[in-house]
Amino acid sequence: MNTLVIERRAQAQTVNVTEEELVIELDDGRTISAPLAWFPRLLHGTPEERANWRLIGDGEGIHWPDLDEDIEVRHLLAGIPSQETQHSLQHWLQRRE
Repeated sequence: MNTLVIERRAQAQTVNVTEEELVIELDDGRTISAPLAWFPRLLHGTPEERANWRLIGDGEGIHWPDLDEDIEVRHLLAGIPSQETQHSLQHWLQRRE
């Protein structure tokens, strides 16, 4: 049995974070979204912090400097939410207070 492996990686072009979801437009014409609950730092961020993002790795990921958050497009495509531990998130939330 042969397995087809496609090496092309989709890259983010634009990012929009609403009150409920993360929406990414990809360079291949697709739009993907994920619930904001998957990314607690974005969920707890202000609209201004959520709007302050930049593409990293030629669009292979997105970085939010104010929230110290990085999300890879390939994780979004695979349906993988944040892997941050509750301990780490609680520590981050305490520093924000």
